[in-house]
Amino acid sequence: MLNTSVDLSGLGTVNALADIHDAKILIVDDNMANVALLEAILEEDDFTQLFSTTDPRQVLPLYRQHHFDLILLDIRMPEMSGIEVLEQLTEVLSDDFVPVIVLTAQTDQETRQQALASGAKDFVTKPFEDWEVLLRIENTLQSRLFYTRQVMRADLLEREIIKSTQEIRETQFEIVQRLGAAGELRDNETGAHVKRMSHMCSLLASKRKLGREFAELLLYASTMHDVGKIGIPDSILLKPGRLSAEEWQIMKQHPLIGARIIGDHKAKLISLARETALFHHEKWDGSGYPHGIAGNAIPIAARIAAICDVFDALTSERPYKKAWSVEQAVAVLEEESGKHFEPALVELFIANLPEILEIKASYLDTEVYDGWVEPQH
Repeated sequence: MLNTSVDLSGLGTVNALADIHDAKILIVDDNMANVALLEAILEEDDFTQLFSTTDPRQVLPLYRQHHFDLILLDIRMPEMSGIEVLEQLTEVLSDDFVPVIVLTAQTDQETRQQALASGAKDFVTKPFEDWEVLLRIENTLQSRLFYTRQVMRADLLEREIIKSTQEIRETQFEIVQRLGAAGELRDNETGAHVKRMSHMCSLLASKRKLGREFAELLLYASTMHDVGKIGIPDSILLKPGRLSAEEWQIMKQHPLIGARIIGDHKAKLISLARETALFHHEKWDGSGYPHGIAGNAIPIAARIAAICDVFDALTSERPYKKAWSVEQAVAVLEEESGKHFEPALVELFIANLPEILEIKASYLDTEVYDGWVEPQH
């Protein structure tokens, strides 16, 4: 008879009632005569899902099993008072709306105040008229019904927002990688270089303890480090021999071109991609380009990209050169520590060389670039 349900952070399932007469109601009273009377009144009014206990210690276990929509609770009981039951429910199920109507012969103001302060939603004095208790039960269940519907709407809205956000994020990732591939494939690089370099960057970010989100974003953002090569003339970009001084000055513009292509949107992925593209040719000692900044003034993403880009380029075969050995490439990193590269990053890179080489072996230059870099680290 129940339409659907909503899970609230592991505290139980909130029943979404089609009608208040489908409600699950728990009657708690140590006097069986009182239990029988309430059951008769409710059954006469077509309530069918009725539960009862004369042991107040069973209220919480029973609630966890059945997720009641309403609890009718006596106050004065042996072993555990109704006030103690209320306090237990409030403490354990603080994020759920559990209507409790207190039914008691105690009419003093202190008891009423204590019951309501402990979480009771209504208070009925014994003896009571049948119509009164029924009206109070129905009114309370209407509030319960409204609450569960609001929870369901909020839950549905949150799911839609998460879905839309994920779709936007995946679209960003795909666009960033496609642009990154465009920059690399105009050069003498391969799509596999993009994959290797980006995974190395993500691994190094993780080892640097920059956070899982940063490492994942860098995995994608670093694919755009050379997107600015799109704006370099083929006569320079693909020249087989050494570049002239003038040609070299033009080539050194590709970080600036890349930054302009990526733009300055505030989205984390775009911002990180722009930083990587703009600063990955800066050097630790300030002798890099295009701005000649040094040390920690160079964003960490660019510092990571620089060392990963150089290592993979040195150890990869190209039409114009043979691949260097890993030992030779490591020797270059050590020699350039404190000059081209941040010393701490060089140490971290070498310390994790086995995982770096696993990445290198996973993406071979013979592979066709498929545009999607699955995160591994």
